[in-house]
Amino acid sequence: MRDEMAKMTMIDAINSALRQEMERDPTVVVMGEDVGKNGGVFRATVGLQDKFGEVRVMDTPLAESGLVGAAIGMALSGLRPVVEIQFSGFIYYAMDQIVSHAGRMRTRSRGRYSVPMVVRSPYGGGIRALEHHSESNEAMFAHSAGLKVVIPSGPYDAKGLLISSIRDPDPVLFFEPMRLYRSVKEEVPEAAYEIPLGEANIVREGADVTLIAWGSMLRQALEAADGVKEKGVNAEVIDLRTISPFDFDTISKSIEKTGRAVIVHEAPRTCGMGAELAARAMDHNFLNLKAPVVRVTGFDVPVPLAREEDFYLPDAYRITRAINQVMSF
Repeated sequence: MRDEMAKMTMIDAINSALRQEMERDPTVVVMGEDVGKNGGVFRATVGLQDKFGEVRVMDTPLAESGLVGAAIGMALSGLRPVVEIQFSGFIYYAMDQIVSHAGRMRTRSRGRYSVPMVVRSPYGGGIRALEHHSESNEAMFAHSAGLKVVIPSGPYDAKGLLISSIRDPDPVLFFEPMRLYRSVKEEVPEAAYEIPLGEANIVREGADVTLIAWGSMLRQALEAADGVKEKGVNAEVIDLRTISPFDFDTISKSIEKTGRAVIVHEAPRTCGMGAELAARAMDHNFLNLKAPVVRVTGFDVPVPLAREEDFYLPDAYRITRAINQVMSF
């Protein structure tokens, strides 16, 4: 019998994942600023406190370091906390707890302890938010051993990846693109399901150029792929999904086939994930490449305020220019 499906936004899918995991596993708890009574700043946790009570859905003080530190202790004691940081620009207050403790506990204890914890946070630009509310800081955490970093690109992936993250034995940073929270609806199974961490998704197959993106940039990459197809260029589009550990095998096989690669992310260019992916392509696919790898990224400045945000974020026009560049090399 086919699984029952429902049209969901990303917010709906995240709420469904949290609710079902809390029903399945009594050790799963949700905690954060305004996640209980108000249901979270974007209402991702609406209804959870009414269903599970204040002991399992906890409103906390505005203290990210204390919040994450408490969650680490809870995880070491047998719980599976899911922490919400209201915006990814506020996660810096908890950097020491996440990087120095959550990410290193397994190594520090020689495998005796792990930290099965998820830190969720709205992420990225596109909603005209203020400074500190539109950060794309995935590369900072990908550089830190012991942490997994996940960024979904739509409602279906959001539910399956979040369930996998909650069930994972190690700490996961789960960044949710704000511009996709309610702008996209997809068919999502009402039952629980997992999407394995560390596996990229070939969203569209092609033979001429490989486009690699994640989060909200996947939509821009697909739009560019549609545009160049009219001119006879068949682009393969890959959604990375898990930033760390990332699935280079899928990328490498695609580059072997196409010989060209364009990497798209909204984070700043210098030391971004695109640089690592491009370096790996040079290490492993040098003889397959017909053109240098091109990156389409944000800029090395703070995300600008509303009027200039569209100039900062990569779009289909910039991606199309990059595709034309590698095709004409």
